Amino acid sequence: MEPEKSSQRYKISKAMLERIPKYYYYIKELKRRGEEYISSAEVATALRLNAIQVRKEFAEVSSVAGKPRIGFRIDTLLKDMEVFLGYNNIDEVIIVGAGRLGQALMFYDGFQKYGFNIVAAFDNNPKLFGMTFNEKPVLDINELPQFVQQMNIKMAIIALPKQYTQEVANLLVKSGIKGILNFSQRFLEVPEDVVVQDINIVATLAILARNMKKRQE
Repeated sequence: MEPEKSSQRYKISKAMLERIPKYYYYIKELKRRGEEYISSAEVATALRLNAIQVRKEFAEVSSVAGKPRIGFRIDTLLKDMEVFLGYNNIDEVIIVGAGRLGQALMFYDGFQKYGFNIVAAFDNNPKLFGMTFNEKPVLDINELPQFVQQMNIKMAIIALPKQYTQEVANLLVKSGIKGILNFSQRFLEVPEDVVVQDINIVATLAILARNMKKRQE
C-alpha cells in the first residue's frame, strides 16, 4: 500500500537528488513498454534499493498519492519528477565537447528511444564551428549561456578531457543547467540542486570483470 502525500517535507539530500533520475529513467522505460502504473516497492526491487527509502522519496516527489495495490500512475509520476528536478525541458540536451566522443554521441540514435534530443554541441575549436554531425550543429562555446537560456535547456553532457571539466561545469551551472552527464572521470563540484551522473567506463568494466569472476566461482 502506497502512503498518502505527507504534510512534512522529506529531507532532500544530495543522494536523493542522484537517485531521482535513476527512478525516472527506469519508469520511463516502463512507459515505453506500455505500462501505466508502478509502485515504489517494484522500483526498489528492480533497482536494488531500500524499499522504505524509495517509498518516502516517491511520497516527496509525487503530487498524487499512490493507490493501494496499484501504485502511481506513470505519466503523472514522470511529470512530477521533471518538476521536482527542474527539468522543464528534460528532453532536449546539449553536448560540450565536439571531439571524437562528442561526435560519437551525436551519432548515437539510442537517445531518441527514450525521448531525448541532442540539439547542439559546443566547443572552443574554431575549425569545428558551423560543422554538423548527424544534423547536430557545433557552436562556439561562448554562445552556450545565451543558447541554454533561450532554449530553456536543463541537461548537458560533458565529453571533454578532465582538465577542462570543472570550468565547463561552472559555466553550465551558471547558464541554468540542472543535470550533467559527466564522461570526464573527474569529480565535479556543483550546487546541491544540480545532479551529476558520472560515466566511468573503466570502473564499469572492472565491476563486470568482478561479477564474471564471482559467477565462475
